[in-house]
Amino acid sequence: MALQINSPGGSPVQSKLIFNRIRALAQEKEIPVYSFVEDVAASGGYWLCLAGDEVYADDSSILGSIGVISAGFGFNKAIEKIGVERRVYTAGERKMSLDPFQPEQPDEIVRLKALQQEIHAAFRSLVENRRGDKIAKAGDMLFTGEFWSGTKALDLGLIDGLGDLRSVMREKFGDKVNLKLIKQKRGLFSRTGIGSQLLGHQQGHQFTVQNLTTGLSADLINTLEERALWSRFGL
Repeated sequence: MALQINSPGGSPVQSKLIFNRIRALAQEKEIPVYSFVEDVAASGGYWLCLAGDEVYADDSSILGSIGVISAGFGFNKAIEKIGVERRVYTAGERKMSLDPFQPEQPDEIVRLKALQQEIHAAFRSLVENRRGDKIAKAGDMLFTGEFWSGTKALDLGLIDGLGDLRSVMREKFGDKVNLKLIKQKRGLFSRTGIGSQLLGHQQGHQFTVQNLTTGLSADLINTLEERALWSRFGL
């Protein structure tokens, strides 16, 4: 099984679910797994790499970023300036923790950092378990959130070699190895986010311009967030 990975990161839970599924299939089918990094395998992207029994990358690939980040903006002064009054009603005194429209509270930051430490510890444990003695010399420097080129990642023990999927797999299994690309089929509507709205209309739900606009706005925000992730690595 060969994994072609190109990801700047994402949800630790989703990364773990994919990791677990790949390892379960590898054990069930009794086959080795090889991970191949393209441009980036950082944070949750590197988590996915760990599903491989061996990891390969290009010498210019970017790997690492073994850490946890939470980023956002504070809008409380902005809404005061433009004269907007926000009305929120909750049950539970902590329900509005880290609300971007409220002043930042020190105790909320303490709780957030504690949560990040727990997730970071789980990430670190997985790296240490999967890479073993290969990363022994690098020590704690691997877990600062820093990222490196493929060449440096090899020195640090984060990968097993430099090379691309086709070349390495042919070297291991012969020139006639069959590399079948498996990917999710996506149409025009699914790429724009319109498909789910149209599907809802076909199923008898109300379909309005507002619904479509909301869907497109959400897609735009997601696209900007994804673009920001990639830009951290100069891509």
